[in-house]
Amino acid sequence: MSRQRRDQASELVGDRVRIFQRGRNWSANFQLDGRQRRESLRTTSKKEARRRALVLEARLLDGRYKDRPKPPPAELVVEEYMRYLRTERRAVKTIVKYQKVFDRLQDLLRLRCAATILELDLKAVDAYRHARVAAGAAPKTVYTESVIVRQLVNFALSRGLITDDPLRGLKILEPKPTPQPCWTAEEVERILASSPESYRAALTLLADTGMRVGELAHLTWGDVDLRRNVLHVRGKEGWKPKSGDQRAIPISPRVRAMLERLPRHSRWVVTAPPSRRYPRGDHQVSDRRLLSALKRVLGRLGLPGHTHTFRHAFISRSLTAGIPEAVVREWVGHVDRDILRLYTHIASATSQAAMRRLTHESADTKEGTDGSKDDERSSAKDSARFQHKAQEEQNE
Repeated sequence: MSRQRRDQASELVGDRVRIFQRGRNWSANFQLDGRQRRESLRTTSKKEARRRALVLEARLLDGRYKDRPKPPPAELVVEEYMRYLRTERRAVKTIVKYQKVFDRLQDLLRLRCAATILELDLKAVDAYRHARVAAGAAPKTVYTESVIVRQLVNFALSRGLITDDPLRGLKILEPKPTPQPCWTAEEVERILASSPESYRAALTLLADTGMRVGELAHLTWGDVDLRRNVLHVRGKEGWKPKSGDQRAIPISPRVRAMLERLPRHSRWVVTAPPSRRYPRGDHQVSDRRLLSALKRVLGRLGLPGHTHTFRHAFISRSLTAGIPEAVVREWVGHVDRDILRLYTHIASATSQAAMRRLTHESADTKEGTDGSKDDERSSAKDSARFQHKAQEEQNE
């Protein structure tokens, strides 16, 4: 392109800086120390490009301009961040989840002809979120993956790989929690009674402890303290509980009796059934196979839910039984108040009984205003109620 055509395609802003468009983004062209320099203004708006060019010229005039380091490729930042996560001993599931997000993100950046981490801007994140929604990802999934992308840029900033935040102004709104299924105590007992013998111990532990499935799978006999009557949830080589919390859960009488009967042919408390690959049946229980066995039971009983629903039911049952929130949190691990409220399901039978009690008390009040005969009936009822309550207290 001739110099005349280049000048026509660019615009002089101020006395020293000329702006031009490369692709969709605007860049600046200027002289410094006898050399021609080019710098991306990182905007697609010509108006904003003019403003940034004036700021750049002011820095040139008063000597505050310094060459910015070349931003690293996004692929390099991803590699360094993933190495950091492994060094921090993040869970294998976390590593796999993050890698899948970054693989999709890098595919998108390549489609947008973006190579550096600074090109991971707000429009790129919007495009990523739109693609995930179009692929059918749930709102919570889109939110979580957006947070992961934000964390990647934060890592680049904290390590000095970039000095400007390409995601400045990004707002990630957390979606409202969706209602989760929850079983009553009676439904839990029906599920356990209908479960196959090979998985009943695992499901009983989930029902009576509120443990997560990963915690159950990594429970060893060394974590079982029958003398103190507690189960210890703590990290193992290559695995640690969610949020890193370590705790002790009291053992219920049913779980204690079950633990005393279970064979100890493996370091794991619950194991998968024998298979061709593991004929002794001494290997860890699989999340997927445990869920498949539970789904077959739920299908026969006509109940919704999954393995995590045992945790929901345990927390709900504990809270409705009047156990303090602090104690419940100590049993089940890290649960903030918002999540705890989500888990607090009122059983239908409890709710119906409360409504009947309220209706009954309202009827008693109405009868008390209907004349002397009704007064006598009310007095008789009150006397009978008082005697019944006194008898209950005496029996206690």
